[in-house]
Amino acid sequence: MANVDSIAVAPAEPDPTPRPGQASRPADPRGGLSRVRALVAVAPAVLTDGAVIAFALFTVLYHLAFLGDLRPSVTFRIWLLACVVLAVVAVLRARRRAPADSAPADSAPAAQDEPVSAPPAADRRLLIGVLVAAAVAAVSAGVAGTSVNLTWWIPAVAGLLAAVGGLLLVRQAWLSGPRPTPVAPAPTPAQSAYALVVSVLVGISSFFMARNTPDDVYYVGKSVWIAERDLIPLNDFLFSENVLPPMGSQPPIPSIEVFDGAFANVVGIHASSALWYVLLPIMAVLAALALWRLTHRWAPRRPVLAFTVAIAYLYLVAGGDAALGTFHLPRLHEGKGMFVSAVIPLMWLYLTEWFDNRSRRSLLLIVALSITAIGLTNTAAIILPMLVGAAGFAMLLVGRWKAAVVAAVAALAYPIGSLVVSRLALGGMTATGADDAFFDAASTYRRTLLFGVVGVISGLALWCGALLARRRTPALLAAGAALALSVLFVPGVLEVLSALSGISVVLWRVPWLLALPTLVGLLCTVRVPAPTRALRRAASGGIAVLLVASFALFATPMWSPQSWVEVHNRPTWKLPQQRQAIAFWIRDLDRPQGLLLAPKTIMRTTPIVTSEVRVVLPRDFYLVEYDLSSQFAKDRLLLAGFADGTASPRPAELKPALDRLDVGTICVYNGNQYARDTAPQLGYQEFAKRKAPGAVTCFRRAG
Repeated sequence: MANVDSIAVAPAEPDPTPRPGQASRPADPRGGLSRVRALVAVAPAVLTDGAVIAFALFTVLYHLAFLGDLRPSVTFRIWLLACVVLAVVAVLRARRRAPADSAPADSAPAAQDEPVSAPPAADRRLLIGVLVAAAVAAVSAGVAGTSVNLTWWIPAVAGLLAAVGGLLLVRQAWLSGPRPTPVAPAPTPAQSAYALVVSVLVGISSFFMARNTPDDVYYVGKSVWIAERDLIPLNDFLFSENVLPPMGSQPPIPSIEVFDGAFANVVGIHASSALWYVLLPIMAVLAALALWRLTHRWAPRRPVLAFTVAIAYLYLVAGGDAALGTFHLPRLHEGKGMFVSAVIPLMWLYLTEWFDNRSRRSLLLIVALSITAIGLTNTAAIILPMLVGAAGFAMLLVGRWKAAVVAAVAALAYPIGSLVVSRLALGGMTATGADDAFFDAASTYRRTLLFGVVGVISGLALWCGALLARRRTPALLAAGAALALSVLFVPGVLEVLSALSGISVVLWRVPWLLALPTLVGLLCTVRVPAPTRALRRAASGGIAVLLVASFALFATPMWSPQSWVEVHNRPTWKLPQQRQAIAFWIRDLDRPQGLLLAPKTIMRTTPIVTSEVRVVLPRDFYLVEYDLSSQFAKDRLLLAGFADGTASPRPAELKPALDRLDVGTICVYNGNQYARDTAPQLGYQEFAKRKAPGAVTCFRRAG
């Protein structure tokens, strides 16, 4: 009867086709408004899913282009045409489905508090034990990073107990409780509109914050090289003209730098401008929407409030080089930044949808997202197996082993397969790179989840997330993630993984398998005992205020100089402006053939400005790839110290190194008097001067 009553009160839609001899009626404005609201409600899903499929398509085309030796610009044009065709097909299919399958946005169920029933006495005791263990783990982990001398075994053991207990609780709730209907409420137009507005503001803020990241000499420099030459460098492009062997840690699997370079080449703008003025704002919007979608799906109540806290966490908790906030806007243009900020929450979302409905659409999105992930960074081949393994193990505990196996194959086949094929085809590549630094469990926690008050909050989000997430699939997946990371945080586990796999260079990134900002946001959704719903909402708001205040008081915000970020009053490249101006000035000089020798900071900036000016030392960090004891490395370090003014080698030492490297131009700051006096003795003539600020004198090889 309820269905009949609901149909009876719904106004009948007029037949849009006029009868013969009858004038057409004006369109119902309420119908148009309803369609607009429906579009707003689904906009975050359409934008993020569409972006995932589109970038996955480009990644596949980029990989296939090696077979036909296609130029990046050709691959980009093929991709663009394919995207148009897919978009048209999607619109036509949506129109055919709309009359039968769609419902007005107003009919979508609003997010309501999940009903809470009293657990059995045994479960209550286990719940209390989990909460105590989680509190001990979070507090001790946060304190362990301060001046307090505390063994890491305390948070490791307490965290492991909390994770195991939490998994047992949510498993018992899954097996004993009925499946809720609907699994999760659809976002309302108002909720989606809020998420869209916040995401656009995040995108706008990306124009004005600039972080000088040393890695950009490789990632952005590669895009510049591709844009200017319309070629993909399979060998070294920083120290040579695509001649020397490639860096061991960089097989040509990621496609993000190729996409940027090809886009810039086709559109006709500088690759750095294409990246920082066009693609970065788009990526920022998509990353924020990805965070919203997972938060909405996992939050049992008040998803907008949880999303707001999650965004505040990203903006206010930065500072450290490994904090998640530094991998959002300041480093989102790097593939690994987009991976942790967008791919991780979307993978948890798609896995949630797959385990809930096991639809072909969810499986397709998992496959597309896995391709997108490896197109962003090779780290995906390490983190995704951990993430999917954590989710699969949790689902195995409730008998969903078939769905878990299918999800694992869908999420891992392409990333791992592409790496295997590339290594077999190119050979000589290893997982170790220029940085072999290893961080143990305690250091990994302090670098990523931080310490002090913020470390305690991160620990509570980690070990209590399963108890806060929406019941069944979200809670079970959160529990699986907490257990996986808790095992990795046990002393000695990361050391064993490093010894067995040789991937110490990236093991500090294992906390990326968590959707930590979402779990932090869920802290404000805890159901506080209160007699009325209004008081419960007020309590949640109070918790959210306390969380944000803690971030503001005890963390370093994204825009702080301590986060190596400069805030500008206009859109800028993510470079120190004076170095950028000097690099452009040198590029436009009438220089002789040969390498450029300049201060290290200028040589690190130059590949981001142009690939036409090759420098002696793009970044000394990469010299380990070519043997630090070799003449190749020694010459570059000697000359860089001379140009920096940190060393005063004799002309008899400098002259052979200059000749071996074929240095055509020397540019030094005017304050480096020794270099200015010595350059003429080395056979170089002064030919250009730049006035202060950033006063520079340049010399070119005589004859």
